Amino acid sequence: CLFGQLPKFQDGDLVLYQSNTILRHLGRKHGAYGKNDTEASLIDMMNDGVEDLRLKYIKMIYQEYETGKEAFIKDLSNQLKPFETALAKNKSGFLVGDQISFADYNLFDLLLNFKVLCSTSLDSFPELKSYVDKIAARPKVKALLECDDFKKLPINGNGKQ
Repeated sequence: CLFGQLPKFQDGDLVLYQSNTILRHLGRKHGAYGKNDTEASLIDMMNDGVEDLRLKYIKMIYQEYETGKEAFIKDLSNQLKPFETALAKNKSGFLVGDQISFADYNLFDLLLNFKVLCSTSLDSFPELKSYVDKIAARPKVKALLECDDFKKLPINGNGKQ
């Protein structure tokens, strides 16, 4: 592994490491990186916001679960407000533009984790709640979420959720 870690992604002769590099590659390849440079930049910004929040979640899960879970959940509403605001402003049901982007899939994944961490985490966020439902209803996403093998996967490597 180039950086000594996984994930590894191979697309033909192209081998990539780093989660966000893989997301951006797939976004470009499959038309999920906006319609122009402005949208691509806004998608990058939203994805970086998702990653900032994911890092806080990972730190809590792996380093501060026993001592920090309650505080993390209490502060989660502050952390989710920017995404709720972005969805309300955009009105398309997506973070940027009028089509799904890799940042939407990344946020969706993180929000699913938050729903497991605290089942009421999205209750005060109607846009985010609707967003999760909308993405979960996409045929291929729905099939994945309903797959027994997917359901058996641990959310985090240490078993905490």
